[in-house]
Amino acid sequence: MNRYIYGYARVSTRKQDLSRQIDLLKTYNCNEILTEKMTGTKSDRPELNRLKDKLRPHDVVVVESFSRLGRSTKDLIDLVNYFEEQDVKLISNKENFDTSTPQGKLMMTVFQAFSQFERDLIVERTKEGLKSARARGRKGGRPKVNHKNISRALNLYHTEEYSVKDIVDMTGISKATLYRYLNKDEIKSL
Repeated sequence: MNRYIYGYARVSTRKQDLSRQIDLLKTYNCNEILTEKMTGTKSDRPELNRLKDKLRPHDVVVVESFSRLGRSTKDLIDLVNYFEEQDVKLISNKENFDTSTPQGKLMMTVFQAFSQFERDLIVERTKEGLKSARARGRKGGRPKVNHKNISRALNLYHTEEYSVKDIVDMTGISKATLYRYLNKDEIKSL
């Protein structure tokens, strides 16, 4: 089994120093250490993306601490799950976390349970919000459009005498609705 050991070090600003993290990662005999000077709150981090592209099954990712991977629990859980799905071992020195140990596997199960719990809560809150809105007489979805106004707007548009803003003001339909029906009109004429 050929495995490659990657180190990942990150600091939040250009002025901060990566030396402490790099020194620690070297003790793990990393084949390659990727470094980044960028806030962990950004989900699009070039070096982290590069690391993810390089990973193969049985590789190892070592970090000084979970805080180097991400600032939010959700992002961290998503990353840990990503590594697990790729059959990549994750080691976090500070938290003494290693996904190849029984304790690490237990923590993975806990992470996955929290991730599922969070998804379930979002679905539940969405359903409750829709139910509450219906109870107040509001329905979801786009409002019903008056077809007379649509027809009038299309006719005004095709005269080429009025701007889109004028047509919207005269008919009361939105610009997006006008363009949506114009696109449908063009498709019919093809």
